[in-house]
Amino acid sequence: MDTLEAIRQRRSVKNFDIRHQITQKEITTILEHAILSPTSYNIQNWRFVTITDQSIKNKLSELSHGQKQVSEASLIIILCADLNSWEKNPQRYWQNIPEEPRNALIESLQKSYRNKPQQQRDEAMRSCGMAAQTIMITAKSMGYDTCPMKGFDYDEVGNLIRLPDDHIITMMVVVGKATKAASPRGGQLPISDITFENHF
Repeated sequence: MDTLEAIRQRRSVKNFDIRHQITQKEITTILEHAILSPTSYNIQNWRFVTITDQSIKNKLSELSHGQKQVSEASLIIILCADLNSWEKNPQRYWQNIPEEPRNALIESLQKSYRNKPQQQRDEAMRSCGMAAQTIMITAKSMGYDTCPMKGFDYDEVGNLIRLPDDHIITMMVVVGKATKAASPRGGQLPISDITFENHF
């Protein structure tokens, strides 16, 4: 399936085949594409917690207000972000470039994020949002369906996955084989209503 078709066909599916097992090779393929998503300064601040254990999926379903797509999905990816990735060995983000421009990037990076918790959080949300879309399009191209989710108890899910103190959870994406098609699209606004050339 080509990229444009995967985008057109991607929907938020709520019913999955609980018997289907995704392979580790397929999970790796999804993640290998997810990490190609862009991040500011190439800090790669996303962290992915993959869940395939049924007992944990059941617990996550409980923490998601009983939404059954969580327990039925073959894979759950909890998208987290390291808020302090900007200061943790930052030279590794540009290991393939010469030392002088690398050092300049490190200095600029630190000025952008040091003592700026809102900026750190905003960047986490942007990065994980882009990675989530990559995950969903990749999964669709592989014959899987997905559902992006924010309706869960973030604190309790954090406890369940042993989230480090300097990380946040941004969202979850569940992946599986659909047993029921998504409802028809509710309706898209016309491009003319949402696009402005040069200024509002």
